[in-house]
Amino acid sequence: MADAEIEEQHTLRSKLNELESEHRDLDDVIERLADDKPFDQLKLQRLKKRKLGLKDEISVLRSRILPDIIA
Repeated sequence: MADAEIEEQHTLRSKLNELESEHRDLDDVIERLADDKPFDQLKLQRLKKRKLGLKDEISVLRSRILPDIIA
């Protein structure tokens, strides 16, 4: 692997860790918000939408880090 490839892998892994952390944090916030009665339905929907977006970004980064190998 060239230095540029190694650096790119490091950058991708760093970004992946950040996104996974934010995803876990949103999960906690959503859980706490849903437990409080009454809760803000619009805020809850926005948080869930952001969480789904993060999940998609995480999937893309994982596929870039570990690409499928065609046998």
